Amino acid sequence: MQNAVSDPKQSTLVDEREAASILCYSVRALQNWRHRGGGPDFIKVSSRSIRYRRADLDKWIADRTVSNTSQHI
Repeated sequence: MQNAVSDPKQSTLVDEREAASILCYSVRALQNWRHRGGGPDFIKVSSRSIRYRRADLDKWIADRTVSNTSQHI
């Protein structure tokens, strides 16, 4: 996998609606994770503007990929 600097797609910022769609979760789930922790890294552009790097979403998915049910994340 290329790093985010050399792959423009990976450094693309997406809003929380698109991030939720990519992860197959609700926007509310992302908001809860930001408040409680445990979700993907995010960028706080302003107090009301949150963005996610595509690379951070992909990393969060990869970190939770397991090959059997006895593996812990």
